[in-house]
Amino acid sequence: MTTATSRLLSLGRAETTLLLRNRTALFTALALPVLMVVALAEPMKQQADHYPGVPTGALLVTGLLGLIPMFVVYYNLTAAYVARRGELVLKRLRTGEARDLEILAGTAVPSVALALLLSVVLCGTGAVALDLSMPVNPLLVLAGLTLSIVLLVGLAALSSVITRTVESAGLTTLPVLLLSQFGSGLLIPLDTMPDQLAAVFRALPTTPAQQLIRLGWFGTDGTAPATDFVGSWSDALPLLALALAWTAAAGWATDRWFRWEPRR
Repeated sequence: MTTATSRLLSLGRAETTLLLRNRTALFTALALPVLMVVALAEPMKQQADHYPGVPTGALLVTGLLGLIPMFVVYYNLTAAYVARRGELVLKRLRTGEARDLEILAGTAVPSVALALLLSVVLCGTGAVALDLSMPVNPLLVLAGLTLSIVLLVGLAALSSVITRTVESAGLTTLPVLLLSQFGSGLLIPLDTMPDQLAAVFRALPTTPAQQLIRLGWFGTDGTAPATDFVGSWSDALPLLALALAWTAAAGWATDRWFRWEPRR
């Protein structure tokens, strides 16, 4: 009799093999973060005025920590769920020992592992090449990255519901990708926006986790004075609560509406 861990690892190995064979998905996962370095260079220079004393390189690294899960996890995983559903893989897996959560998590394993690997490489490269200082609160950086990834797994499952084919995933994921980039303060500081618009963007699902990453690294998310390790926790509590609430909501919605077989 297999255990939940062994089933999860088995599914993860199978998905990793499929990911390595899929050149398009692999290109999206590996090349886009590199291209983002070039694309984000100028916006990060403009944001430096909102983070006094913070080097542009540090802003670039934290921005990429927010963007990597969006493409590596959210976009790739949406396509993966649609592909496995169309091939009836998900339907067949449900007839075995694996539970629904294990099937969804097993499919997500390679995307999540790759996102974490790229994040570690990014931080290591940034520390050497950009002479980055240590984060004010590494635990908040880790919490923000983890919550972002878990939430995006749920959003990928939900996006697959309205995605009929792998080819159409580029269109169905576009709204979330655009809102996540422009509404979470990664490209445009939220405090430069009109108050009502900024309030709406702060309530978006991906914004709290992205702000946690910056708060943990700099001691400020750009909307409050910089704090130390202890002080950063008080600013982080509302962000943590909202991020956890959105993650729970995504999990509930996935359990309720996820499609296990193609539409007829």
